[in-house]
Amino acid sequence: MRHLCIFFTLLLIEKTAMAASRPIEVPSVVSTGGMIKITLSLFLVLAAIVAVAWLLKRMNVAQQGRGNLLKVIGTVAVGQRERVVLIEINETWLLVGVGPGQIRTLHTLVKDDKVSPLPEADNQFGKMLSLLKSRSTHGKNHAS
Repeated sequence: MRHLCIFFTLLLIEKTAMAASRPIEVPSVVSTGGMIKITLSLFLVLAAIVAVAWLLKRMNVAQQGRGNLLKVIGTVAVGQRERVVLIEINETWLLVGVGPGQIRTLHTLVKDDKVSPLPEADNQFGKMLSLLKSRSTHGKNHAS
């Protein structure tokens, strides 16, 4: 009986040694093709986030929400970092100059229902500015 126990022990040791000498194959979790797909998917998600942010900024959604008292009618760049902005507040239009670190009111006008500030053509905002200028010079002529 003792010989039989030794035999099985030696047989077990031999099987363990043979199993240890063979290389163990570990299945690859992520292949090169998988890494490329993951990277492309990440770039696709980032591009979608940037595109949505650009569209929201372009459509001016934050400033045109319901219940806002302030409404940006139009804007024109007059310099590298300077802009002229036409703003509607209740029944008043404000022409505002915006520069780095400063905002100045250039002209205040009572809203006129005859003149629509909504752009009908590409140069509608320029026409509005010339209309405001003619009104301000016309008002000065009557005052003197």
